[in-house]
Amino acid sequence: MNSNTPGDKTISDNSSGKSAGTSPRPRSIWKILGPIWAVWVILIFVLTMLVFLIPFLLFCYFRPDPQKTKWFCRYSGVWMGVFLPLAGCPLRIRGKEKFAKGQTYIVVCNHNALIDVPVSSPGIPGGNKTIAKIEFARIPIFGLMYQAGSILVDRKNENSRRESFTKMKEALDMGLHMCIYPEGTRNKSNEPLKAFHDGAFRLSLSTGKAIIPAVIFNSRKIMPPTAGFYFRPHRLAFHFLDPVTPQPGESVESLKQRVFILMQDYYLAN
Repeated sequence: MNSNTPGDKTISDNSSGKSAGTSPRPRSIWKILGPIWAVWVILIFVLTMLVFLIPFLLFCYFRPDPQKTKWFCRYSGVWMGVFLPLAGCPLRIRGKEKFAKGQTYIVVCNHNALIDVPVSSPGIPGGNKTIAKIEFARIPIFGLMYQAGSILVDRKNENSRRESFTKMKEALDMGLHMCIYPEGTRNKSNEPLKAFHDGAFRLSLSTGKAIIPAVIFNSRKIMPPTAGFYFRPHRLAFHFLDPVTPQPGESVESLKQRVFILMQDYYLAN
């Protein structure tokens, strides 16, 4: 990201003296406009979803995998290419060349807000599955689309978590990337990143697949964790870093820390 384009590691007033991970708080007129804009964003999300529902059913939903997921990712990329600018959140992606042709990767992203979801999966070049909460699949209409690009997991169910690991391996074997948020849930802390869970790194060591760290900028400015029902338009950036290859005999903890440090350093530097 350009040096004159701050990420969401600081609030908009850099002279405030807040620490690097401090969550921005809505100020001035946006305390009023934020909830109003959130209504607009929900409205255009639903309307664009309904517009794209028919082509989704015609070209994506009834295909077998991996074709189903690959078509869905193309489709969702077009959908988000319409939705995000209308929401006031144009997206710039950097580093797609990190993905070598014919290779599949485990993409790990930071996670600050719900807006990260329509950024990450459509932004990854090529077909990919996201590890996702089963609750969202129960939402009418949206759930159909959500399931097409996801491996669903019930985090309260141990069997579901084990099955999801097997399904992630199968997705990689089919030639699909895996997109995982290693923080597990949205980062509502004052730190740049929350501590990572082991899953993505166990998957890398088990399959030998390289990890591509990815950093999303500015989603915390758009949907601050302390703001409640609120949305503020702001440009987004999604950067892919160099692949991290698991080393022979490497531990989960070692690989996890290597990726964590890379992502944290890059986030703070940009």
